[in-house]
Amino acid sequence: MPHLTVHLPENRLTGSEPELVAALTEAIAGVYGEWARELVSIRLAGVPAGRFAQGGAAVDAKASVVLGVRAGLFDRPDAGELTAKLGAALTDAIAGVLGEELRPGTMVELVASPPERTFVGGAVA
Repeated sequence: MPHLTVHLPENRLTGSEPELVAALTEAIAGVYGEWARELVSIRLAGVPAGRFAQGGAAVDAKASVVLGVRAGLFDRPDAGELTAKLGAALTDAIAGVLGEELRPGTMVELVASPPERTFVGGAVA
């Protein structure tokens, strides 16, 4: 189950939540396939002004995406291609909804979980 946590400057996020959720979901389904659409879980976290920093200074053109994926993704022969597509698609979704000025400051991190470390409703997923 692809699950994303996205941290964005609060002032850029407010009012764009539905459009951003749709774009991020579309990005995942576009890479994984239509089967993944209903499994995408997204948490949007607005970061108050002054709490996103780069090089010791507050910035408002950053985004951080943590995408939890099954560890098996990295064992596939096409892992390099899939991970590159995920990074690009999620960055495109954020820049497309919130503005191109966020593209250079968008970081996507893929975090692998073995199947026995992912639980939904208290049961191994």
